[in-house]
Order: sequence, then structure tokens, then C-alpha cells
Amino acid sequence: MNSSGTSEYKNNTTRMIIRRFRKHKLAVVSLYFLGIMTLLAILAPIIAPYNPNQVSTSFSAPPSADHLLGTDQIGRDMFSRLLYATRISLFVGFAATVISTFIGVILGLIAGYFGGLADIIIMRITDTIMSFPYILLVLVAAAIFGPGLWNIILILGFVDWPGAARLVRGSVLSLRETNFVKGNVVAGMPNRYILFSEILPNTVGPVMVYATSVFAISILDEAALSFLGMGVQPPTASLGNILNGAESITILTSKFWLWVPAGVLIILLVVSINFVGDALRDAIDPSAKE
Repeated sequence: MNSSGTSEYKNNTTRMIIRRFRKHKLAVVSLYFLGIMTLLAILAPIIAPYNPNQVSTSFSAPPSADHLLGTDQIGRDMFSRLLYATRISLFVGFAATVISTFIGVILGLIAGYFGGLADIIIMRITDTIMSFPYILLVLVAAAIFGPGLWNIILILGFVDWPGAARLVRGSVLSLRETNFVKGNVVAGMPNRYILFSEILPNTVGPVMVYATSVFAISILDEAALSFLGMGVQPPTASLGNILNGAESITILTSKFWLWVPAGVLIILLVVSINFVGDALRDAIDPSAKE
């Protein structure tokens, strides 16, 4: 197949994937929602009516014209803090997903393509990590390395890679036996070219689907760790440490603005990401019907 034919094939495949994806109405709505929330998070310094750490004399004030989502216990505007918290939580989820996916893809390529001792070592490390209860591993790592934004990103990134490594390794083992890969080997093409130009593009679809699940899990993990005081630390706002303020019965029953918006936003973000991931999985499935 010449270059023009290859380009046309890729364009047709892309159009088919987009067409299939659009059939999932909830996924399309979710994608728009995620785009809007990402834009709001990026533009938080411009949109937020107050500095998220600015203290006023209105303590735990209910929603009003001055404070759309009320204020917290020390008088900080909840709407402003929610915008910045979304920014932090999305950043943690995105950065952790990039780190874990990068590590998993590289190790999966090496293990699947070269096999032998490299495969044995990488897979045994993978099995060891996956043998521990996931949340327990995250909590122990957070306790050892301490709280903080970058610590949480690195912990989640280094804990989530085994799934991606296994996924990529499985794909590479099957792709390694195909004629187009064997042809490149016979032609004397370097391993780097075969791995990154021939094999990797054919694993992008499953990896993207897996990455959406890691993204959602990372947002939940950040919220859980920050709620427990082991994640992003105040005064920096995150969706998790906003929920941390809702520990008393009084707040839960009579001051809903301190925790409901953050809780609802976490649910919507995670559900939206999962909808997009499910639709993406169906869209790239070669056996799916048009």
C-alpha cells in the first residue's frame, strides 16, 4: 500500500471511529461536559470572582448574590474554591494517567517484543504490584512519602502502570507474529522503528480506552486521599479536601453548600469519563457493527 493509500485508509478509519462514537449520545454529552469543565478549570484565575484563599467576614454563609455557592467555615468563597479545586483534581488525574500510561506502554512494548529475561522480570514486577490490594498500596505509599500535590501524582502514576503494561504486552505478542512486522524484521529495520512506528500505533486504541479508566480512578483516589488528609494540602483547594470539611453532622445536615457541589462534581466527572471510555471502546472495536 502506497503512502496515499495508507493516508486514505487512516482517514476512513478515523471517520468510522468518530461516526461510531457519535452514536453514543451520553458519551457525546459527557465529552462536551468534560470540555466545558476543563475550560472552566483552565480559566479559573479569570472566572473566579475571588481569590480562593481570600478570607472574608462571612463565615459559613449560605449561597447569595455575593457568594454564589456560599462561603466555608473561615469565609472563603466556595465557588472560587470549587473552580480551583476542579483544576487541581483534573490536573492530578491527567498527570497520573500520562505517567502510568507512559511507563506501562514502554515496559509492555519491551516485554512483549523482546521476550526472554526482560519479559520475565517485567511481568514478575507487574504481578507483584498487582498482588497487593490497590487502595492499600496507595495509602501505604502516601503515608511513606507524605502528602502533597506532586507526591500524589507520582504515587498514582507509579501504582497504575501494571494494567497498561499487561494490555500492551498482550497486543504486542499478537502483533509480533503478523506479516508486516516479520517483513520489517527480515528487511533489517531497527527495533526502535518496528516498536514505535509499526507496533505502537496499533496499540493506541486499547491504551486510550484503558487510560480513560485510569483518569477516572485517579480523580477518585485524589479525592479519597485528600479527604483523609493524605493528599493535596490546604490552603490549596481540591475536590477531596473540600469534602474534608463535611465531617460533622451539622455541616452534613444544614450546610449543604460546603460539600454537595464538590461531591456532585466528582460524581459527574468520573461518570462522564467512564461514558467516554465505554463509547471509545465500542468505536474502535473492529468487530462492532456500523
